[in-house]
Amino acid sequence: MKNMMKNCFCCTSHDDQEPINTSPQISKDFPWNMYTLKELVHATNNFHNDNKIGEGGFGSVYWGRTSKGAELAVKRLKSINAKAEMEFAVEVEILGRVRHKNLLGLKGFYAGGDERLIVYDYMPNHSLLTHLHGQLAADCLLDWPRRMSIAVGSAEGLAYLHHEVTPHIIHRDIKASNVLLDSDFEAKVADFGFAKLIPDGVTHMTTRVKGTLGYLAPEYAMWGKVSESCDVYSFGILLLEILSAKKPLEKLPGGIKRDIVQWATPFVQKDAYDHIADPRLKGRFDHKQLKVVVKIAMACTDSSPENRPSMTEVVEWLKNGVVGGISGDLGGGGVLSSYNLRGRIRHPDNYLTRDGKTCFAYVKSCVQDSGSGSVGVNVVITPHIVVDGRLQ
Repeated sequence: MKNMMKNCFCCTSHDDQEPINTSPQISKDFPWNMYTLKELVHATNNFHNDNKIGEGGFGSVYWGRTSKGAELAVKRLKSINAKAEMEFAVEVEILGRVRHKNLLGLKGFYAGGDERLIVYDYMPNHSLLTHLHGQLAADCLLDWPRRMSIAVGSAEGLAYLHHEVTPHIIHRDIKASNVLLDSDFEAKVADFGFAKLIPDGVTHMTTRVKGTLGYLAPEYAMWGKVSESCDVYSFGILLLEILSAKKPLEKLPGGIKRDIVQWATPFVQKDAYDHIADPRLKGRFDHKQLKVVVKIAMACTDSSPENRPSMTEVVEWLKNGVVGGISGDLGGGGVLSSYNLRGRIRHPDNYLTRDGKTCFAYVKSCVQDSGSGSVGVNVVITPHIVVDGRLQ
């Protein structure tokens, strides 16, 4: 088995065309179960269709129960080829590196013959996608507090990948179907098949584009430039989706496609934030929190990656604006509700006029002089220009 796994995890990346060694490291801190095929066949009732709980391009996910009564989820790759082997190896390697309450836990795996199986903790409340757009959407089980908790939890999971794991990890496929919900509706970021490990000192990489339309950052979709800020962009799209239950892309009459940022921007410009909230909430949401989270989403989806906040900043902003209430303290950076920069710029709601045009802005960092008490504010002004309610 060990030799078989060693062969399985020495694959060639289609992105970089360089071999990587992703042999799993089993430790006392993170025990893996080396399942047998017989165990998983029995647990899933021979991968019966009634046990299927999800399906994608990679294959299918099945619910199962072990002989000891433990519930689990089993991802079964549909075909074994170089691409599938690589995604299997990457996902098991990534899951073996990470331990966080907002990341889906790895229980174990099986690799033998033509079978590649990954075993996860079972999430009884399925995916965020199911609740926003799927079969559970009509039940509206996601009230406002749950949505805010999911937003914060997902952000914390991503911040952990970007800033606490060594080497850092870029997920590359943040979307509603990859945020799973446990029995308490706690968010678990899942599916690391497209993830990239970023060595220390590397700010970005150029790779083959992978991910889902509607969530892809422009620089990644057009040029394959991937960095942590690509995940930040995808998370901004996810935030708007959580708030509104709108899909990231929608088709308008005439075949024109409109993304969720284009849809939300006119409401932001007109200070009509309540129109962004999911109608199924029937007005039962915190209006101040809605406004703050929309502003965070707009900062995350800036077209220029250098202007987007980091995920640690996003977590701080969300916690200040959602968990701890709306704070007027600028210390450490935060989303603007109003600002005054040397008495020359003053405008509420994150908009200011530059050269006669309306631009979006947010506070990147603040420093207070201990002597004079004055505050120096680093305001990031995005290159977006708002014309007729649309970011240009």
